[in-house]
Amino acid sequence: MKQTVATLILFFVFRILPAQIAPYCYYVQFTDKNNSPYSVEQPQMFLTQRAIERRQKQNIPVTENDLPVNPQYIQGVAETGAKIINPTRWLNGVTVYTTDSNVLNAIRALPYVKSTLFLPHPKTKIKKEYFENESVENRGAPTAEKNLKNGNSFDYGFAYNQIKQINGIGLHDINLKGQGMVIAILDAGFIGADTMSMFDSLWANNRILGTKDFVNPGGSVFNVMTHGMEVLSTMGANIPGLMTGTAPQASYWLLKTENGYYENVIEEYNWLSGAEFADSVGADIINSSLGYITFNNQNFSHTYKDMDGNTCISTVAADIAASKGIIVVNSAGNSGNNHNFPWIGAPADADSILTVGAVDSSGRRASFSSKGPTYDGRIKPVIMAQGAKATVANLNGGTTTASGTSFSSPIIAGMTACLWQNHKELNNMEIIDAIIESASHHETPDNMTGYGIPDYVKANKILHDRKNHTEIKGLATIYPNPFTDFFSIKVKKEGSFSFELISMTGKTVYKQKFNSARYGVFNVNNPQVSKLPAGIYMLKIDNGNQFQTIKIVKQ
Repeated sequence: MKQTVATLILFFVFRILPAQIAPYCYYVQFTDKNNSPYSVEQPQMFLTQRAIERRQKQNIPVTENDLPVNPQYIQGVAETGAKIINPTRWLNGVTVYTTDSNVLNAIRALPYVKSTLFLPHPKTKIKKEYFENESVENRGAPTAEKNLKNGNSFDYGFAYNQIKQINGIGLHDINLKGQGMVIAILDAGFIGADTMSMFDSLWANNRILGTKDFVNPGGSVFNVMTHGMEVLSTMGANIPGLMTGTAPQASYWLLKTENGYYENVIEEYNWLSGAEFADSVGADIINSSLGYITFNNQNFSHTYKDMDGNTCISTVAADIAASKGIIVVNSAGNSGNNHNFPWIGAPADADSILTVGAVDSSGRRASFSSKGPTYDGRIKPVIMAQGAKATVANLNGGTTTASGTSFSSPIIAGMTACLWQNHKELNNMEIIDAIIESASHHETPDNMTGYGIPDYVKANKILHDRKNHTEIKGLATIYPNPFTDFFSIKVKKEGSFSFELISMTGKTVYKQKFNSARYGVFNVNNPQVSKLPAGIYMLKIDNGNQFQTIKIVKQ
């Protein structure tokens, strides 16, 4: 996971603007969490039992960044006359609104306030590139041609292809439909999701767990934008013969973090607070069909250099969410045809999430789908799903087609819930790894389509097979160890093997497959290995039935 206190401090140091009259919003950074009524020994005070159990299952400790902001600090800021918007426990701060420069000065004078960051709000509505680059055929009319192909469990109607394409029907047919899984949707608004028959089964079975507005705290998520409703429909819709989503029996939190009419950096802070909330209520998966590149105020706009997995606020938040055991699924973006910026945006550049690009119904990459690599050279997008003319619900109770990675992302999020449902003892990264391994060209990934289109039946088999793996000592030996540039692997059995080098942070930094005779030697002689930083790594050698993990040191 790429998150360090030093990085966050640098972000604030370099992004703080000169003092000025306060017309809109600010981020207030606190100095510490001292004298807090909360402690890591009593997580039940700020995390639900479900959130605690997620950590326990994945051996994730409760740490200081889980602690809420000291309520006395928030109260002190409120007493200056500022309006509190959203606190953030992960960064230990709060967003506020004020039009009074005296209030701002009073905030800065508080002994526990480290800094304030001006978040200028646009005065007029602007084109939101992320949404504008998407298209919905007709939000008021049904699709013209019905697809009558079914699975054994559902008559999928118009959604058949987008689920069949990722081989998800096979999971539904063994009763993996998202039962017991919780998905949080971070989006711009959910008009119609509270009234449409498409979602009747969710409401009737209490699978809409709640809503929260982070744009206008206390407001409704159902009064602006249909984007979130369309996203929800790809997962939660369930009208036989019309549309069934990828996780029709999962439970959902509907969280509005995006202002659908303005492009303001505060939305990244809203995303952060939304992800924190999703974590605290025990969400297993976050779907975010959102992205951040350009803002009204160019001082905050991101460059390609920022897409390094460690700079943007929403990216840092996505990786922290992943560190809490959540699978974060984020759309790659729709700027593939933009010659000035064809790359993925934030938080799609996060290194521990599933970034999803778009293909058409035949599996061909959609030209609008944003490209990789990240600035630091990682493969992006990670996987692909149908995002060109995908089926979504519309307001008249029917369906229509929509194009954008906003729709390929939730298709994956829902099916990932069904997969994880069957392997609840595994952690988030083990589920992600299996999805990647199942994908159509996982051995030859590229920065246009990542590892390809996943096969969820295959991913399910991969995970079942791994449960039968036996860890043994003596499967292989490594020499020299420590090594400087290259090393060799001597295996005691013949057959096909794979190995991967894993850093102490848990990230796979190199992997390869090889065939060997009994007591054969495979020489790992690759510039990518020789250029690795000095340090301790774990080398995992696997023949499909047995594996061995060996500590190896690079000098």
